[in-house]
Amino acid sequence: MEYIHDAVQDTAEAPVSKTKRLPLWIIYLLPSMLIFLIFTFYPFVKTLVTSFFATTNTGALTQFVDIQNYISLFTDPKYLQNLGNTLLYLVLTVPLTVIISLMLAVLSCSNLPGMGVFRTIFSSTMGISVAAGSVFWNLLFHPTAGLLNHPISSLGGRPVGWLTDANCALLSVSAVSIWMNIGFSYLVLMGGLKNIDDSHYESVEIVGGGFFYRLFKVTIPLISPSLFFVFTTALIGAFQSFGLIDMLTAGGPNNSTNLLVYRLYKDAFVNFRIGSASAQGVVLFLLILLVSQLQTKLTERLVTYQ
Repeated sequence: MEYIHDAVQDTAEAPVSKTKRLPLWIIYLLPSMLIFLIFTFYPFVKTLVTSFFATTNTGALTQFVDIQNYISLFTDPKYLQNLGNTLLYLVLTVPLTVIISLMLAVLSCSNLPGMGVFRTIFSSTMGISVAAGSVFWNLLFHPTAGLLNHPISSLGGRPVGWLTDANCALLSVSAVSIWMNIGFSYLVLMGGLKNIDDSHYESVEIVGGGFFYRLFKVTIPLISPSLFFVFTTALIGAFQSFGLIDMLTAGGPNNSTNLLVYRLYKDAFVNFRIGSASAQGVVLFLLILLVSQLQTKLTERLVTYQ
Protein backbone atom coordinates (compact mmCIF):
# COMPACT_ATOMS: atom_id res chain seq x y z
CA MET A 1 0.00 0.00 0.00
CA GLU A 2 2.82 2.39 0.82
CA TYR A 3 4.44 1.61 -2.56
CA ILE A 4 1.19 2.38 -4.40
CA HIS A 5 0.72 5.58 -2.39
CA ASP A 6 4.27 6.74 -3.20
CA ALA A 7 3.79 5.98 -6.91
CA VAL A 8 0.56 7.95 -7.03
CA GLN A 9 2.18 10.83 -5.17
CA ASP A 10 5.14 10.90 -7.57
CA THR A 11 2.77 10.87 -10.55
CA ALA A 12 0.78 13.78 -9.15
CA GLU A 13 3.89 15.81 -8.39
CA ALA A 14 5.52 15.30 -11.79
CA PRO A 15 3.42 17.86 -13.74
CA VAL A 16 3.86 20.40 -10.96
CA SER A 17 7.63 20.22 -11.11
CA LYS A 18 7.50 20.49 -14.92
CA THR A 19 5.30 23.56 -14.68
CA LYS A 20 7.74 25.20 -12.30
CA ARG A 21 10.51 24.78 -14.85
CA LEU A 22 8.62 26.84 -17.50
CA PRO A 23 10.26 30.28 -17.96
CA LEU A 24 7.89 32.89 -16.61
CA TRP A 25 9.14 35.57 -19.01
CA ILE A 26 7.47 33.69 -21.88
CA ILE A 27 4.13 33.74 -20.08
CA TYR A 28 4.44 37.45 -19.29
CA LEU A 29 5.65 38.40 -22.76
CA LEU A 30 3.20 36.32 -24.78
CA PRO A 31 0.16 38.68 -24.53
CA SER A 32 2.26 41.67 -25.62
CA MET A 33 3.75 39.71 -28.49
CA LEU A 34 0.32 38.60 -29.67
CA ILE A 35 -1.01 42.17 -29.55
CA PHE A 36 2.05 43.42 -31.47
CA LEU A 37 1.74 40.70 -34.13
CA ILE A 38 -2.02 41.14 -34.61
CA PHE A 39 -2.33 44.94 -34.49
CA THR A 40 1.09 46.14 -35.73
CA PHE A 41 3.15 43.59 -37.62
CA TYR A 42 0.36 41.94 -39.61
CA PRO A 43 -1.26 45.24 -40.75
CA PHE A 44 2.13 46.57 -41.84
CA VAL A 45 2.96 43.45 -43.86
CA LYS A 46 -0.56 43.44 -45.34
CA THR A 47 -0.22 47.11 -46.31
CA LEU A 48 3.19 46.50 -47.88
CA VAL A 49 1.90 43.60 -49.96
CA THR A 50 -1.27 45.43 -51.01
CA SER A 51 0.76 48.41 -52.24
CA PHE A 52 2.00 46.28 -55.16
CA PHE A 53 -1.48 45.22 -56.29
CA ALA A 54 -4.60 46.67 -57.87
CA THR A 55 -7.62 46.04 -55.66
CA THR A 56 -11.39 46.01 -55.69
CA ASN A 57 -13.48 48.43 -53.63
CA THR A 58 -13.47 45.90 -50.80
CA GLY A 59 -9.68 45.62 -50.77
CA ALA A 60 -9.41 42.23 -52.48
CA LEU A 61 -6.23 41.84 -54.52
CA THR A 62 -6.88 41.57 -58.26
CA GLN A 63 -3.69 42.13 -60.24
CA PHE A 64 -0.01 42.53 -59.48
CA VAL A 65 1.09 45.95 -60.74
CA ASP A 66 4.66 46.00 -59.41
CA ILE A 67 5.60 49.59 -58.40
CA GLN A 68 2.94 51.29 -60.53
CA ASN A 69 1.11 52.58 -57.45
CA TYR A 70 4.27 54.35 -56.30
CA ILE A 71 4.97 55.77 -59.77
CA SER A 72 1.42 57.10 -59.95
CA LEU A 73 1.88 58.86 -56.61
CA PHE A 74 5.09 60.68 -57.44
CA THR A 75 3.83 61.74 -60.87
CA ASP A 76 0.61 63.16 -59.40
CA PRO A 77 0.89 66.96 -58.90
CA LYS A 78 -1.73 66.90 -56.14
CA TYR A 79 0.20 64.28 -54.16
CA LEU A 80 3.37 66.35 -54.49
CA GLN A 81 1.38 69.33 -53.23
CA ASN A 82 0.20 67.22 -50.26
CA LEU A 83 3.82 66.34 -49.54
CA GLY A 84 4.78 70.02 -49.63
CA ASN A 85 1.84 70.90 -47.38
CA THR A 86 2.97 68.30 -44.86
CA LEU A 87 6.57 69.50 -44.77
CA LEU A 88 5.45 73.13 -44.41
CA TYR A 89 3.07 72.08 -41.62
CA LEU A 90 6.00 70.43 -39.82
CA VAL A 91 8.13 73.56 -40.11
CA LEU A 92 5.30 75.76 -38.84
CA THR A 93 4.19 73.64 -35.89
CA VAL A 94 7.05 71.60 -34.41
CA PRO A 95 9.66 74.33 -33.65
CA LEU A 96 7.07 76.83 -32.39
CA THR A 97 5.42 74.21 -30.16
CA VAL A 98 8.74 73.41 -28.48
CA ILE A 99 9.88 77.05 -28.18
CA ILE A 100 6.59 78.37 -26.78
CA SER A 101 6.29 75.45 -24.35
CA LEU A 102 9.85 76.05 -23.14
CA MET A 103 9.24 79.77 -22.61
CA LEU A 104 6.05 79.10 -20.68
CA ALA A 105 7.79 76.46 -18.55
CA VAL A 106 10.65 78.83 -17.72
CA LEU A 107 8.14 81.56 -16.88
CA SER A 108 6.20 79.19 -14.61
CA CYS A 109 9.32 78.42 -12.60
CA SER A 110 9.80 82.08 -11.73
CA ASN A 111 8.67 83.59 -8.44
CA LEU A 112 6.10 85.89 -10.00
CA PRO A 113 2.73 86.02 -8.20
CA GLY A 114 -0.13 83.92 -9.56
CA MET A 115 2.06 81.31 -11.23
CA GLY A 116 -0.13 78.50 -9.87
CA VAL A 117 -3.09 79.82 -11.84
CA PHE A 118 -0.98 80.28 -14.97
CA ARG A 119 0.35 76.71 -14.74
CA THR A 120 -3.23 75.45 -14.81
CA ILE A 121 -4.07 77.67 -17.79
CA PHE A 122 -0.94 76.72 -19.73
CA SER A 123 -1.52 72.98 -19.30
CA SER A 124 -5.30 73.09 -19.83
CA THR A 125 -5.13 72.33 -23.56
CA MET A 126 -3.91 68.84 -22.74
CA GLY A 127 -7.39 67.95 -21.48
CA ILE A 128 -9.24 69.36 -24.52
CA SER A 129 -10.26 66.90 -27.21
CA VAL A 130 -9.68 67.59 -30.89
CA ALA A 131 -13.44 67.79 -31.47
CA ALA A 132 -13.99 70.36 -28.72
CA GLY A 133 -10.98 72.40 -29.79
CA SER A 134 -12.13 72.37 -33.42
CA VAL A 135 -15.58 73.64 -32.48
CA PHE A 136 -14.05 76.42 -30.39
CA TRP A 137 -11.71 77.57 -33.17
CA ASN A 138 -14.39 77.25 -35.85
CA LEU A 139 -16.35 79.84 -33.89
CA LEU A 140 -13.32 82.12 -33.73
CA PHE A 141 -12.47 81.67 -37.42
CA HIS A 142 -16.01 82.09 -38.79
CA PRO A 143 -15.79 84.50 -41.76
CA THR A 144 -18.76 86.66 -40.71
CA ALA A 145 -19.66 85.97 -37.08
CA GLY A 146 -16.22 84.94 -35.82
CA LEU A 147 -14.67 86.75 -32.88
CA LEU A 148 -11.44 87.31 -34.80
CA ASN A 149 -13.15 89.01 -37.73
CA HIS A 150 -15.53 91.08 -35.62
CA PRO A 151 -13.02 93.79 -34.63
CA ILE A 152 -11.65 93.85 -38.19
CA SER A 153 -15.14 94.46 -39.58
CA SER A 154 -15.86 97.05 -36.88
CA LEU A 155 -12.83 99.05 -38.02
CA GLY A 156 -13.99 98.93 -41.62
CA GLY A 157 -11.57 96.22 -42.71
CA ARG A 158 -12.31 93.25 -44.92
CA PRO A 159 -13.00 90.00 -43.04
CA VAL A 160 -10.23 87.41 -43.32
CA GLY A 161 -11.09 83.93 -44.56
CA TRP A 162 -9.03 82.16 -41.94
CA LEU A 163 -10.16 78.70 -43.09
CA THR A 164 -11.63 79.54 -46.49
CA ASP A 165 -8.67 81.36 -48.03
CA ALA A 166 -6.00 79.08 -49.47
CA ASN A 167 -3.30 81.53 -48.36
CA CYS A 168 -4.43 81.54 -44.72
CA ALA A 169 -5.90 78.09 -44.12
CA LEU A 170 -2.68 76.16 -43.43
CA LEU A 171 -1.39 78.93 -41.17
CA SER A 172 -4.66 78.91 -39.22
CA VAL A 173 -4.64 75.12 -38.81
CA SER A 174 -0.99 75.27 -37.73
CA ALA A 175 -1.85 77.85 -35.06
CA VAL A 176 -4.60 75.60 -33.71
CA SER A 177 -2.24 72.61 -33.71
CA ILE A 178 0.35 74.56 -31.72
CA TRP A 179 -2.31 75.60 -29.22
CA MET A 180 -3.52 72.00 -28.85
CA ASN A 181 -0.03 70.55 -28.30
CA ILE A 182 1.40 73.14 -25.94
CA GLY A 183 -0.20 71.58 -22.84
CA PHE A 184 1.60 68.23 -23.09
CA SER A 185 4.95 69.73 -24.09
CA TYR A 186 4.70 72.31 -21.32
CA LEU A 187 4.11 69.66 -18.62
CA VAL A 188 7.04 67.53 -19.83
CA LEU A 189 9.42 70.50 -19.84
CA MET A 190 8.12 71.64 -16.46
CA GLY A 191 9.07 68.24 -15.05
CA GLY A 192 12.55 68.61 -16.50
CA LEU A 193 12.99 72.09 -15.02
CA LYS A 194 11.88 70.93 -11.58
CA ASN A 195 14.66 68.31 -11.57
CA ILE A 196 17.45 70.88 -12.03
CA ASP A 197 19.41 71.32 -8.83
CA ASP A 198 19.51 74.88 -7.48
CA SER A 199 23.28 74.68 -7.12
CA HIS A 200 23.65 75.09 -10.88
CA TYR A 201 21.84 78.43 -10.78
CA GLU A 202 23.80 79.51 -7.70
CA SER A 203 27.02 78.96 -9.63
CA VAL A 204 25.70 81.19 -12.42
CA GLU A 205 24.89 83.94 -9.93
CA ILE A 206 28.42 83.75 -8.52
CA VAL A 207 29.98 84.36 -11.93
CA GLY A 208 27.46 87.14 -12.65
CA GLY A 209 25.55 85.39 -15.45
CA GLY A 210 22.27 86.92 -16.56
CA PHE A 211 18.96 85.38 -17.65
CA PHE A 212 20.03 84.38 -21.15
CA TYR A 213 23.36 83.01 -19.94
CA ARG A 214 21.52 80.86 -17.41
CA LEU A 215 18.98 79.77 -20.04
CA PHE A 216 21.44 78.71 -22.75
CA LYS A 217 24.33 77.50 -20.58
CA VAL A 218 22.45 75.77 -17.77
CA THR A 219 18.71 75.29 -18.33
CA ILE A 220 18.60 74.07 -21.94
CA PRO A 221 21.59 71.67 -21.65
CA LEU A 222 20.24 70.12 -18.45
CA ILE A 223 16.71 69.60 -19.81
CA SER A 224 17.94 68.51 -23.26
CA PRO A 225 16.57 64.95 -22.77
CA SER A 226 13.11 66.41 -22.16
CA LEU A 227 13.50 68.75 -25.13
CA PHE A 228 14.56 65.83 -27.30
CA PHE A 229 11.51 63.82 -26.22
CA VAL A 230 9.11 66.73 -26.79
CA PHE A 231 10.58 67.48 -30.21
CA THR A 232 10.32 63.84 -31.29
CA THR A 233 6.71 63.42 -30.15
CA ALA A 234 5.72 66.74 -31.74
CA LEU A 235 7.38 65.71 -35.01
CA ILE A 236 5.65 62.34 -35.23
CA GLY A 237 2.35 63.85 -34.10
CA ALA A 238 2.54 66.47 -36.86
CA PHE A 239 3.06 63.75 -39.48
CA GLN A 240 -0.04 61.97 -38.17
CA SER A 241 -2.24 65.06 -37.81
CA PHE A 242 -5.71 64.12 -39.00
CA GLY A 243 -8.47 65.24 -36.65
CA LEU A 244 -7.89 68.99 -36.93
CA ILE A 245 -7.67 68.84 -40.72
CA ASP A 246 -10.85 66.79 -40.98
CA MET A 247 -12.91 69.01 -38.68
CA LEU A 248 -11.57 72.43 -39.67
CA THR A 249 -10.98 72.33 -43.43
CA ALA A 250 -11.44 68.75 -44.74
CA GLY A 251 -8.28 69.28 -46.77
CA GLY A 252 -9.44 72.46 -48.48
CA PRO A 253 -9.64 75.05 -49.79
CA ASN A 254 -8.08 74.05 -53.11
CA ASN A 255 -6.11 71.22 -51.52
CA SER A 256 -4.12 73.76 -49.48
CA THR A 257 -4.43 71.88 -46.15
CA ASN A 258 -4.56 68.34 -47.49
CA LEU A 259 -1.75 66.54 -45.66
CA LEU A 260 -0.37 63.09 -46.47
CA VAL A 261 -2.32 61.28 -43.77
CA TYR A 262 -5.59 62.94 -44.79
CA ARG A 263 -4.98 62.11 -48.46
CA LEU A 264 -4.38 58.50 -47.41
CA TYR A 265 -7.68 58.44 -45.52
CA LYS A 266 -9.62 59.89 -48.45
CA ASP A 267 -8.18 57.42 -50.95
CA ALA A 268 -8.74 54.42 -48.67
CA PHE A 269 -12.17 55.08 -47.15
CA VAL A 270 -13.83 57.55 -49.52
CA ASN A 271 -12.47 56.72 -52.98
CA PHE A 272 -11.76 53.04 -52.12
CA ARG A 273 -8.39 53.08 -53.89
CA ILE A 274 -6.89 50.59 -51.46
CA GLY A 275 -3.76 49.83 -53.47
CA SER A 276 -2.83 53.50 -53.82
CA ALA A 277 -3.66 54.18 -50.17
CA SER A 278 -1.41 51.28 -49.12
CA ALA A 279 1.44 52.74 -51.15
CA GLN A 280 0.86 56.09 -49.47
CA GLY A 281 0.99 54.39 -46.08
CA VAL A 282 4.35 52.82 -46.89
CA VAL A 283 5.71 56.16 -48.15
CA LEU A 284 4.47 57.92 -45.00
CA PHE A 285 6.08 55.26 -42.80
CA LEU A 286 9.42 55.58 -44.60
CA LEU A 287 9.23 59.37 -44.45
CA ILE A 288 8.57 59.37 -40.69
CA LEU A 289 11.38 56.85 -40.21
CA LEU A 290 13.82 58.93 -42.27
CA VAL A 291 13.00 62.25 -40.61
CA SER A 292 13.09 60.67 -37.14
CA GLN A 293 16.50 59.14 -37.82
CA LEU A 294 17.88 62.43 -39.14
CA GLN A 295 16.45 64.30 -36.19
CA THR A 296 17.94 61.73 -33.80
CA LYS A 297 21.39 61.97 -35.36
CA LEU A 298 21.33 65.77 -35.32
CA THR A 299 20.08 66.19 -31.77
CA GLU A 300 21.61 63.29 -29.82
CA ARG A 301 24.95 65.12 -29.84
CA LEU A 302 23.31 68.02 -28.01
CA VAL A 303 21.58 65.89 -25.35
CA THR A 304 23.18 66.00 -21.90
CA TYR A 305 22.26 63.22 -19.48
CA GLN A 306 22.85 63.94 -15.83
